Amino acid sequence: MEIVKINNLTKKYKDFIALDNISLNIKEGEIYGLLGPNGAGKSTTINMICGLISITKGEIAILGKNSVKEANFTKKNIGVVPQDIAIYEDLTCIENVKFFASLYGLRGSVLEKSAKEALEFVGLLDKAKALPDSFSGGMKRRLNIACAIAHTPKLIIMDEPTVGIDPQSRNHILQAVKKLNEDGCTIIYTSHYMEEIEHICTRIGIIDHGKLIAEGSKEELKSIVTDKNTVFITASNVEDVNEEDILKISGVIGVDINENTVKIDSQKDINNFDKLVLYFTENNIRINNLENKVPDLETVFLTLTGRKLRD
Repeated sequence: MEIVKINNLTKKYKDFIALDNISLNIKEGEIYGLLGPNGAGKSTTINMICGLISITKGEIAILGKNSVKEANFTKKNIGVVPQDIAIYEDLTCIENVKFFASLYGLRGSVLEKSAKEALEFVGLLDKAKALPDSFSGGMKRRLNIACAIAHTPKLIIMDEPTVGIDPQSRNHILQAVKKLNEDGCTIIYTSHYMEEIEHICTRIGIIDHGKLIAEGSKEELKSIVTDKNTVFITASNVEDVNEEDILKISGVIGVDINENTVKIDSQKDINNFDKLVLYFTENNIRINNLENKVPDLETVFLTLTGRKLRD
């Protein structure tokens, strides 16, 4: 089932095109990573999904319902964790959660139960009656998440939920994201921490200059920027390596020997790792270190956009 279906989405501000004819689908159960440099169109996309800004052209469907024609339905099924912390510091934790949950129609005992469950989920139930003005940044962001999930939305949008917090809180939030997903939530996740996107997202879309320039799993995106696998083998007696013998191994397309390191390039669709290791062991060439070098997500991003995420 498609939780989000975006078709030819465009947003114009006079002569400026903020979003240019984007189409994408997000299926139920995905953690969809949305990447792009500042000004690329990420926030515009998120704001239109949430119904916060108007659509110039195209359409968005949430759970099969048109987001404009069925605005109340779609908003009730979306939870938003904004980049800027959105809580009231003069209200207690549970008062904050109950206030935001009440906006979605929760009342009475259901509201009370849902608020406590949300606080328990983010590890703040013991702080239910505390004011957040004395909380750390990480605790405030966890409270922000509780406010977004108390009404049990089908779709949760998280816009840089770990920015500016300590490693322990960051890890807690990432674990919460995975648990929400395991419990059936579909998540749109943005972050400028590439390792987060690479670690938790099942599929990734990269936006630049208002266009969706690439989309797929991390493996599919990495395949865009390289057509080979590279292995670096550091050996004690590298002088015994015969370059011509290695080139005879299936899939090997290049060998470069530099001091005590052998760099071997192979076709990416051929798995010859065991044969390479076997060559070294059979020829009594001692391997001191072996590294399979593949591009990370940041390399993909820089290759496709030419810019760092924070530019």
